[in-house]
Amino acid sequence: MSRHAPLPLDARTRGWVLWSTGASLLPLLLQLPPQLAAAIAASAVAVTALSWRRPIPGLLRLLIAFALIAIVLVLSRFSIGRDTGCALLAAMLAVKPAETFTLRDGRSLMGFALFAPFATFLLDQGPVSLVLGLVAVLLVLASLQRMADLESGDLKAVGPRQRLSGVARLLAVGLPIALAAFWLFPRVASPMWGIPERAMARTGLSDRMSPGDWIDLMADDTPALRVRFFGASPSPMQMYWRGPVLWDFDGRTWTQPRWRPGQARARIESGGVRWDYEMEVEPTDSRQLVALDLPLDAPGGTYLDPDHALQTFRPLNSISRWRLQSAPPIRFESDLPLIERRYALALPAGFNPRTLALAHQWRAEAGAGNDAAIVNRALAWIERDFAYTLETPLLGRHTVDEFLFDQKAGFCEHFSSSFVVLMRAAGIPARVVTGYAGGYRNPLGDYWLVRRSDAHAWAEVWLRGRGWVRVDPTAAVAPERIYDTLESRSFAGSGLEGVRSFGDVTDWMRRGWNDLVVSFDAQRQERLLSPLGVDRLDWRTLIVMLAGAIALGLLWMVWLSRRSERERDPVLRAWHRLGRRYRRFGLERMPSEPASTWVSRVAAARPDLAAELGTLSQHFSDWRYADAQTGERSARALTRALRAHRPPATSPGERR
Repeated sequence: MSRHAPLPLDARTRGWVLWSTGASLLPLLLQLPPQLAAAIAASAVAVTALSWRRPIPGLLRLLIAFALIAIVLVLSRFSIGRDTGCALLAAMLAVKPAETFTLRDGRSLMGFALFAPFATFLLDQGPVSLVLGLVAVLLVLASLQRMADLESGDLKAVGPRQRLSGVARLLAVGLPIALAAFWLFPRVASPMWGIPERAMARTGLSDRMSPGDWIDLMADDTPALRVRFFGASPSPMQMYWRGPVLWDFDGRTWTQPRWRPGQARARIESGGVRWDYEMEVEPTDSRQLVALDLPLDAPGGTYLDPDHALQTFRPLNSISRWRLQSAPPIRFESDLPLIERRYALALPAGFNPRTLALAHQWRAEAGAGNDAAIVNRALAWIERDFAYTLETPLLGRHTVDEFLFDQKAGFCEHFSSSFVVLMRAAGIPARVVTGYAGGYRNPLGDYWLVRRSDAHAWAEVWLRGRGWVRVDPTAAVAPERIYDTLESRSFAGSGLEGVRSFGDVTDWMRRGWNDLVVSFDAQRQERLLSPLGVDRLDWRTLIVMLAGAIALGLLWMVWLSRRSERERDPVLRAWHRLGRRYRRFGLERMPSEPASTWVSRVAAARPDLAAELGTLSQHFSDWRYADAQTGERSARALTRALRAHRPPATSPGERR
């Protein structure tokens, strides 16, 4: 072999490298869309299998790489951003093992693999991602250590447990300093992570609504917000979490108004019931914030728009907490300005003629000023003839006509849109309100969990003397005609209540993680240190405390490093103990004394011990320094022999 020829990886070392790559890829794949993650994972397995014995030809590797890039771009809809970049990283990491056969290739792959768990934190900052990332880093470091042993020619058959425990000790050396830097480093008032969590490919409330658009959102069972009430809490039937209010309708799609009816908020008269609560909101990358209907005021960093929906000044690109108060209104904008009335009655021309005809008939029969009777008549019709289901066909041009007269089955988008069109056609101002409805109480943390699948749309109609009144036409459907809901697919009554309990535990742990780590900011840092007598934090105090913690951490590193270096190898440990057994004769081996010199010194003082000690010394020198590689079995045998040697207290002559 040439002097500069690359050193090949043996089968066991390459196995370590490949397993480490898979462990690094796993947390990143769990954050990608399922279809994309499955394609990348399948490619990684196929590439590993095809290249197990010999490299894959360069042209085939190139085709696989281009195919994966195309899949990533198509599934991400050619959107270039954080999520797409992470997916491309995962795709390239899946192909890289196809050309990993030498020591240089292995080290390059391990360096590349470390980017994957770090990139995961751009998409998710949960405890599962952290644990999987730590496991991946542990395996990568163990693989790098094995490759270093391979290069030095000292590749002894050390078991996986010993190798991993050695790397774990190395990580434990720096852990105190890492924790000190996290808890004590001066922070700004924003959360700890400067890079926002992922939002692309994450469903959330939109400022537009079309029939059927919410299927993906309603199938997303991930948390949207967690709510903790202080004092009394409303019942789930009263939990309407107000979001975007939609006014404009083009015949199919509802959108927020392109006009603003003035910056002054509507006048609200609230009743005696008030709810005080704190919301933990998952990131969405939008400025739309929901609140229990209706919020009394806007917390810092937010404002109430003219529709009394909360907006934030900055995008919600990280987990945030908001303290609010809400109350059900008695009167909500009892005087409707003329311009708002005009927009709340507007309908596009040329759409839904049957609905318009029915509305005109109902108005003629009810007479002028009897708007509540028309509202009640519509709700009674829904209760009598309509059904709720998620399985709905795509509607055509006259969406409301087809739903009200032909299909008569759908979900909240269909009901709210059709109801508002029917009310406007009858001369009743109406608008669509979107948000979330209901929630699930987690008994472990005594908080309410609102999921993205709880997304809902309802209507508001304007009635004289009362103003805007919430009307939920979906809730009017008779229970016996609710055919297919997300609740029917839940754990209740399915014999899987244990799974729900496990979900309660995991969400409670995630909430604690968010509180302790993800949302750790300057205020929480001050509360954390207040039990230590630190009443007020400034950067000088934190720097002093951090410097002291780092000094203690360095002392810990020195002590643990010396101890680990001394006690890491079982053969060396047994050899050192053997030397200490000769201390009672004044013949203990000096730290700098070679084995052969020590044996000669012992032989001069105790000739009766020279033979056995010389044999053990020779075996140890061969194991430690000889070119021939000894196996794990030989190392264990040598360890047992060193441990078993016990020098007698007296020489044979003294015993006679």
